Amino acid sequence: MNRGFYIIMAAQFFSALADNALLITAIATLREIQAPSQYEPLLKLFFTISYVVLAAFVGAFADSMPKGRVMFISNSIKVLGCVLMIAGLHPLYAYALVGLGAAAYSPAKYGIVTEYLPHSKLVVANSWIEGLTVAAIILGTVMGGWLISPMVHNAFRIADDFLFQGESGSLLNYSMASIAGLYGVAALINLWVPNTGVDHRPTHKNPWYLIRDFAHCVRLLWQDKLGQITLAVTTLFWGAGATLQFIMLRWAESALGLRLDEATYMQAIFAVGVAIGAVLAGKLVPISRSVEVVGVGIVMGLGAILMVFIDTRIPAIALMLVMGALAGFFVVPMNALLQHRGHILMGAGHSIAVQNFNENLSILVMLALYALLVWANLSISTVIILFGLFVAITMFTVRRWHQRNMREHRDELERLLAIAASLHHAPPSAQALTVAADLKEVLPPPAEVIAQVRRIAAKPVRRRRRRKR
Repeated sequence: MNRGFYIIMAAQFFSALADNALLITAIATLREIQAPSQYEPLLKLFFTISYVVLAAFVGAFADSMPKGRVMFISNSIKVLGCVLMIAGLHPLYAYALVGLGAAAYSPAKYGIVTEYLPHSKLVVANSWIEGLTVAAIILGTVMGGWLISPMVHNAFRIADDFLFQGESGSLLNYSMASIAGLYGVAALINLWVPNTGVDHRPTHKNPWYLIRDFAHCVRLLWQDKLGQITLAVTTLFWGAGATLQFIMLRWAESALGLRLDEATYMQAIFAVGVAIGAVLAGKLVPISRSVEVVGVGIVMGLGAILMVFIDTRIPAIALMLVMGALAGFFVVPMNALLQHRGHILMGAGHSIAVQNFNENLSILVMLALYALLVWANLSISTVIILFGLFVAITMFTVRRWHQRNMREHRDELERLLAIAASLHHAPPSAQALTVAADLKEVLPPPAEVIAQVRRIAAKPVRRRRRRKR
């Protein structure tokens, strides 16, 4: 990998780091202004709504100019959202502006790697992206808790007394300014992102055409007998994951007696478990058997109910690690299979847009339902039980859906899974045979090569005459 690739990765890491730290700080800001408790899940809802509303247009925007410039504009919008929150704009509206920047950033960050690198390096590049994303989630969540911790706020108080005689306002403004600084660093790095030389003239500018084309792609993936199952699973997973993020914080505070900054470590432990599960899935689950891991999602839903019976830290840590591992183990193979089917049906760019739309729509719906439960003043134990049962029942329903497809369309599904297996997980011996067969078609027989060498060697060598000076 050359220097340009590492510049791209550095920009994405700082932006993702700030994204994950900002949510915790925004929750703390809501609590400081004594906003109703149901506003906390609405933060993520306001953040996500741009992904859904603008799903048909952000891809065209990303393709209208160099990707580095798109990412610079997007991170600048995120900085503006943080500044407005510091200036006193309601956290929900300021966080929605940050979500607008994130929605515009998403297709550019995925597209730049495809434009910049040859296909032979895309697997390695994607492993870097996944590793940095997990690291950003873990470190960003921990950083969010650290920025609102009493120890850090004591340091902010000393700085505030020195600079403004303690009259500058909330100490959380310093936390928000630190996150805005991370977005600023990401935006500055974007200025050095190399230009890939791709022609950035959008093929269509008519918004109605973009909407119709996007709707066609959504319908195409949902009608595919294999794509519909993988899309249903990942859609449910990301909606449940966003909801679990808030459930986990409330549970850690009420059942374990942790402060908000300490409760964030439970989210980090869950993310570590996801990374472990993802690694195990990559080693143990071939893409042709990805659909079989839906049962793990049922176990994860039932396992979430165990949170009700835990009130000490060590068992809580173990449960979060196991649940994270289960989540990573079943969602990573499904996501790989979904990307494969999307690429076959409509191309990678449209597939990512459709996937983002469905997953973020699920986040909107599930967070809205969770906000209603909080507004109804249900106990956290009741919410956890309802959440676990919902996940288990929906995953069971999807599993039965796939079993029905296998009964009614077995030949088609087996053919599609065989194609996925041949393209993504051919065994080394089969690959070697394929390479050998290809070389046999191109190269001449060894006897012919030896005869040609003998003929060349038998020719007399002519000596070149030296020119007289």
